[in-house]
Amino acid sequence: MGRIIGITDIHGEYDKLCVVLDKIQPKSDDTIVFMGDYIDRGKKSREVVDEIINLQNVCNCVYLIGSHEYAMLHADVDDYYHYLFWNYGGDSTAASYGSYENIMKVHGSFFNSLKSHHIIDGYMFVHAGIRVGVPLEQQDLVDMVYIRSEFYRKKHGLPYKIIFGHTEFSEPQVQEDKICIDTGCGKYKDAPLTAIVIENGVETFVNSY
Repeated sequence: MGRIIGITDIHGEYDKLCVVLDKIQPKSDDTIVFMGDYIDRGKKSREVVDEIINLQNVCNCVYLIGSHEYAMLHADVDDYYHYLFWNYGGDSTAASYGSYENIMKVHGSFFNSLKSHHIIDGYMFVHAGIRVGVPLEQQDLVDMVYIRSEFYRKKHGLPYKIIFGHTEFSEPQVQEDKICIDTGCGKYKDAPLTAIVIENGVETFVNSY
């Protein structure tokens, strides 16, 4: 079995994504789980999405939904998510596609196909986390893409080590039952994009520095 790789919260930072991928050198038997927040803030959201879609030609890719994709997909039907999308970098995303309308015209099938989570080899990948105490099959998608301290400050009790993002830290946060790999890419100018690489049960980190 190849490596399991997790990447999250790219936020339009195409160049940092390319640095991380160049360091990792994905191979055909690897699985990359992209954990959401591909868009907003950085100037190259469209290039990011094109790149991760094209990686299907290199290795196995899994695509999860993040809070920013969730807000974008609900922006036209819910005032709250309309506010979130446009106030958290949606203007950069629209610009990278040429217009707001072009986002779904170009990549609508991709955004509508995003999964809530992915389980592989004893690990569960999810954008933000889960509601502790709620069975996995009863989890609310809003929690899975937006939850923060209610998740990462508690033991979750599921039979998986959970890999997540959404809440940024200066370096990966490794706990017994979970690991957060969001190191602020796109939110802070000098913050790196960080990936987790799992090989033969050993977890290492690769960043864009």
